Amino acid sequence: MYFLTYKYNNEEKIGVLSNDSKNIIPMEKIFHKLNKKTPKTMNDFIQLSNDRLIQRIKTILDTTNFDGIPKDKIKICAPIPYPKRNLICLGKNYTDHVKELMGKTIADSNIPESPIYFSKAASPAIGDGDIIKSHSSLTNQIDYEVELAIIIGKDGMNIKEDEALDYIFGYTIINDITARDIQRERKQWFKGKSLSTFSPMGPYIVHKSIIPWPVELNLESKVNGETRQKSNTRNMIFNIPYIIRDLSQGMELRAGDIILTGTPSGVGLGFEPPKFLKSGDIIECYIEKIGTLTNKIE
Repeated sequence: MYFLTYKYNNEEKIGVLSNDSKNIIPMEKIFHKLNKKTPKTMNDFIQLSNDRLIQRIKTILDTTNFDGIPKDKIKICAPIPYPKRNLICLGKNYTDHVKELMGKTIADSNIPESPIYFSKAASPAIGDGDIIKSHSSLTNQIDYEVELAIIIGKDGMNIKEDEALDYIFGYTIINDITARDIQRERKQWFKGKSLSTFSPMGPYIVHKSIIPWPVELNLESKVNGETRQKSNTRNMIFNIPYIIRDLSQGMELRAGDIILTGTPSGVGLGFEPPKFLKSGDIIECYIEKIGTLTNKIE
């Protein structure tokens, strides 16, 4: 199932993509069938979700002829516009990306022996079709990074690798927009990655039941139709079970947490000369079985 946050008649709601992908089924219609109170936000929905509820929703979608809202009548928002905590990011998690940035970033050029974590503010995250602000008074080196994001489904600490899937709700796409000059000047990641609108997310959260385990998905990015990044999540240095186990050691992961799993080679900084984003550029981030997240630079 594909879950989303959307605006219809100037009201923000959550819903599910219909089985034919043509319409949006408001969550309130589904929860009316369940005789339950409708959660107001995606975070609320994730908090109360479990495998039994997801199966009941699937059954309702398969057996009920809903009068949905056509996709062209709604505005798709980031699926979790206001994450409860900062996004948890993983740096240098594809070998080819490490190699392309040798000597160009604040990090060393070695293949990491353990995961490198940092955080990124997203309040709010922006959705498919939204504009990324240029912040031209602050930066002229805006870069893109297509990343698979894990949405945690329940609270947990000291999670074992063979238990990791139990703690996942689903997956989405995040374009980890970065101001490379700010990143370099400040000698850390947070500021250069946390400017307003620098967290495009979506278009959907795909429930984990749709994605085969282990997760091996093609991902790519394009700028103005030119393919820049192209890889598969099987090429991660640290895979998803390892990330969840490692992060959760002594640190509680919470339902709704969002973990970015890193980006492959092909970012703007990796070219010679660099190919940073310019006003009017259109960036498409695609991940197999999830969809395409498209945004434009102001």
